[in-house]
Amino acid sequence: MVTTTLNDHQTERLHATYKHLHTHPELSMQEHQTAAFIEARLDELGLEHFRCGGTGVVALQRNGEGPVIAFRADTDGLPIAEDTGADYSSTATGKLPDGTEVPVMHGCGHDTHVAAALAAIEALAGQPSAWAGTIVWIFQPGEETSQGAAAMVEDGLWDRAPRPEVVFGQHVFPFLSGALAFTSGNAMAMADSLKLTLYGKQSHGSQPQDSVDPIVLGSHIVTRLQSIVSREVSPLSSAVVTCGSFHAGLKENIIPDRAELTLNVRTLTPEVRQQVLAAITRIVNAEAAASGAPQPLIEELYTFPQLYNDPEHTEVVARVLREELGEAQIHEVPPAMGSEDFGALASAISVPSVYWFFGGTAADDPAPAVNHSPHFLPTLEPTLSTGVRAILGVLGHYVGK
Repeated sequence: MVTTTLNDHQTERLHATYKHLHTHPELSMQEHQTAAFIEARLDELGLEHFRCGGTGVVALQRNGEGPVIAFRADTDGLPIAEDTGADYSSTATGKLPDGTEVPVMHGCGHDTHVAAALAAIEALAGQPSAWAGTIVWIFQPGEETSQGAAAMVEDGLWDRAPRPEVVFGQHVFPFLSGALAFTSGNAMAMADSLKLTLYGKQSHGSQPQDSVDPIVLGSHIVTRLQSIVSREVSPLSSAVVTCGSFHAGLKENIIPDRAELTLNVRTLTPEVRQQVLAAITRIVNAEAAASGAPQPLIEELYTFPQLYNDPEHTEVVARVLREELGEAQIHEVPPAMGSEDFGALASAISVPSVYWFFGGTAADDPAPAVNHSPHFLPTLEPTLSTGVRAILGVLGHYVGK
């Protein structure tokens, strides 16, 4: 059997790895130092590895004949100015694609994911007689922008690495540290972000009869879009339509010639996703026609795939985690409307996947900061050790002797 607990030296190194990564975050698809750090650790442990998808790293941990499984840890940070007060806080900066310099923080906990995965690799390397098979470790860039998984697949991930039977992943979340949560079936939402450009006719504010007002048009669109969820989607289904930005005009007495809106859509099934996106297109074009405006431009900014936990493998994972951490620590939860690109790794080769959450909140924290907050800082323990135990427990079940 695979030993799932770390010794004092391994725990100390786990903490040091996490703090280093937390102090040195990098933006999506720019994780150059992070990739080099991972590669150096893999070299130290004697694992073969290769770059994939730009700043992604894939390691192959082989130990004789046996099952092939995969585990993914994401590596990117966020454009957030950290305000945690930790002595290992980030002061790093990075540049957005448009060249804007911004502060960077591991505000979503990806540093915990990488640290736990590296600790698990080291733990398995130290007990070769306890397991047999091949583990494909995927250190994926660009999760926050939904670029990384697709980039690795397009760069030949599954042509260069052995095809796994199942792909696993995990994410730290603001519930009690030491606990884990899972969902069987639809686990996280698909996400679609759209940009709407509405065209009008410019005029002076005192001469509205000569205008086609894109602000009035946009206001009707925003209001009408809210009827999709309330009046078109079944109450037994889940969907969210959010207008997150609305930009138009430069002066109060000038009716502008255009307006720009951005939308974010969350759905749990492909059928509802198709229904909502079709409704958005219908409403936007109909409101433009009603306003006498030219046809708007609807552009896709990005999309996140479905995250579906295979029920059979999820049942196995839940049982293993209960045996590892205790029945009271494992909780089945409803689907989350947040999104992940993890699912693209398994769907690209039509194999099952399972993704779970581990808690990062101290027991005495009455109001924990959520992911993507400048105050997000998982408590060190038992968060990190739980993340490692979950990895080793699950992978050990599949490759353990």
